[in-house]
Amino acid sequence: MTDYFDLGDYGRGTSTSSPDAQRWFDRGLVWSYAFNHGEAIRCFEAALEHDPTFALAHWGVAYAAGPNYNKPWEAFDETDLAASLTRAHRALGRARELQAGASPVERDLIAALSRRYAEDDPAGDLDGWCADYAEAMRGIRERYPDDLDVATLCAEALMNLTAWALWDQSTGEPAEGSCTVEARAILERARQLPGGRTHPGVLHMYLHLMEMSPAPELALEAADDLRGLVPDAGHLEHMPTHIDILCGDYRRTVESNTRAIAADEKYFARSGGLEFYSLYRCHDFHFKIYGAMFLGQSRVALETADALAAALPEALLRVEVPPMADWLEGFYSMKNHVLIRFGRWQDILDLELPSDQDLYCVTTAMTRYARGVALAATGRVDEARAERERFADAVARVPESRTIFNNTCVDILAVASAMLDGEIAYRAGHHDEAFGHLRRSIELDDGLPYDEPWGWMQPTRHAYGALLLEQGRVEEAEAVYQADLGLDDTLARACHHPNNVWSLHGYHECLVRLGKAGEARIVKQQLDIAAAYADIPVKASCACRLTAVA
Repeated sequence: MTDYFDLGDYGRGTSTSSPDAQRWFDRGLVWSYAFNHGEAIRCFEAALEHDPTFALAHWGVAYAAGPNYNKPWEAFDETDLAASLTRAHRALGRARELQAGASPVERDLIAALSRRYAEDDPAGDLDGWCADYAEAMRGIRERYPDDLDVATLCAEALMNLTAWALWDQSTGEPAEGSCTVEARAILERARQLPGGRTHPGVLHMYLHLMEMSPAPELALEAADDLRGLVPDAGHLEHMPTHIDILCGDYRRTVESNTRAIAADEKYFARSGGLEFYSLYRCHDFHFKIYGAMFLGQSRVALETADALAAALPEALLRVEVPPMADWLEGFYSMKNHVLIRFGRWQDILDLELPSDQDLYCVTTAMTRYARGVALAATGRVDEARAERERFADAVARVPESRTIFNNTCVDILAVASAMLDGEIAYRAGHHDEAFGHLRRSIELDDGLPYDEPWGWMQPTRHAYGALLLEQGRVEEAEAVYQADLGLDDTLARACHHPNNVWSLHGYHECLVRLGKAGEARIVKQQLDIAAAYADIPVKASCACRLTAVA
């Protein structure tokens, strides 16, 4: 098939004698590394059409059907879990029946994966089976230390035991009980092997390993190696930006996610959009919005928010198996964050609420929040209080199952609640009360489970610092901006927002007002560069500082 997607040049030699089966297997393996597991399964099944005796292709179906770093077993709903476990168990059974014709490493991979699916029973010890699989992969890696796929699969199995909890954010050390050190050693050695710098699985896993670390910049080179390596795999085009954004390179964040979105649009134009991989497409839009907001690029952020909403047709949200609304509906509300970021108060008040407020429950609540902020900012405090009550009613209708990647929407909306209370109290002239609410919003924001982008789209410190400055509390504001920019040890590394134009502006103003001329000169250089990318004049770290932005 000559008009297939451009997946780069990677392939793994296998035991099949069919060139077509080999081609489809390679495609399936790359899609697996790109976390498009649905398309990977279709490719492995296409390989089996050309060679029904291809044991490793059956292994591929089982591998792609199971858990991964972004979708551990607990993320499967009851129906999805039962169907996926049955599919994987059957595929592995067939692989074992055919393994006489497989190579030694292929037989070992089949045996190892069989431990992850010990039984076709959703009530079985799923976590224990994953631990058994990781242990089996350790043994295979010892036997085949220079096999890059084995290295990838072993490191991934180890990382999946504590997915998104590889590092202790409070200390910067590997998390207790994790296999972080071991996985890192495996991947860094693999990077030095022939082909290691062009292996999509090795690079992908290494970026996930290092993003939560105290030194994500150590993965910048790997991020650049992955960029453009698999042009039509949107998630791999996107992955380098997990490192970019932690290092304050928001421009590259926007650029790479633009390419990722284009790749995903190409994929969905061919395959349709009613599948789990839709989550990854939303993730790319989400990331691009986040980067554009930090750059002060209102046009890009607004256009991308509209494109994200357009990528979420109601038919997709109504898919029940898997439960798409639980995973995707929260993304629909992102425009509210953009409008608040850029102080578009009337645009917020002009927004229409969803007609189906049960299906769009997160969007309804977030729109109520945005309206409350806009009403407060425009001096309509009593109306803002009434909107606050409607917001609370809307939040009560949001189920715990609604998420935006690693965060529940209920937890995200708790940040909104504290923020809205702070905005209303501030406009009512109760400044100390307002600052208490805003400090609470910061605690809630900092306490959200690790995610990229962070669950709360505009750092809560931006509003707190801006209003502190408005009240002349300059020393307090200075500390707020230092923390946000990562210039002190207040926050975990992953909570820093280096080089963002909003905090640079606030910090520079603090330094000037405090007479710290030398430091102000250094920060001014950074601020001028950051402000050059913005499409609006940046006058405060938050549009809520009305005396500065009016």
